[in-house]
Amino acid sequence: MVWMVLQPLLQSLVVALVLSHVLASKLPGVDGPYAYALYLLCGTLIWTLFQELINRCLTMFIDYGNLIKKVSFPRVCLPMIIVGASLVHHGLLFAATCLIFAFFGHWPAASWLYLIVLLPLTLLVAMGPGLVMGTLNVFIRDIAQATPIVMQFLFWMSPIIWTPQSLPDSFRAVLSLNPLFPLLLAYQDVLLHRRAPDWVSLLPTLGFALALMALAWFLYRRARSELPDVL
Repeated sequence: MVWMVLQPLLQSLVVALVLSHVLASKLPGVDGPYAYALYLLCGTLIWTLFQELINRCLTMFIDYGNLIKKVSFPRVCLPMIIVGASLVHHGLLFAATCLIFAFFGHWPAASWLYLIVLLPLTLLVAMGPGLVMGTLNVFIRDIAQATPIVMQFLFWMSPIIWTPQSLPDSFRAVLSLNPLFPLLLAYQDVLLHRRAPDWVSLLPTLGFALALMALAWFLYRRARSELPDVL
């Protein structure tokens, strides 16, 4: 668990040291020499949870193939196990992030209570595509090879390292189609700027998450009878 917390924190530290002098002056509303490091931690916090859920869902049926073959095993427990384990790791990372924020003089505020709403939305956004790819990965194993490439592309298309203000307006409009875009901005509003998120901008993200959850349920219902044989 310690290594799971240290890995994203050290990665954020390296990137912050390299890019802080480049982007620190482009963070409106945030003052101080550590503004970019705090901005980077906000994005890393949600991205780490999203990435872990995707990776766990991707191999969920394969990893627990022996249990799936047992008739008496309730398969609905598998997503619950994945969410529970990921939330434990996320809680540890969040606690470490809070300590770093406090060390840099950015203390928790009442706006952080909005995370109670943003966290379930993050789970939905990750579990929808994760369960879709996890079901398809049983039958098309190339999906597991392509997913890291897609995740790397999605990482650089999200406002984690760069800031929306540093992009041209036309390019920013294209990147805003990314479902993670408004969610990351919401986390940054709550944690960094200490204000309420833009709830209206999160409605398309919620619709995207619910649509993929419905698709995941449909694919699972169609494939559940064949899963034990293929595994």
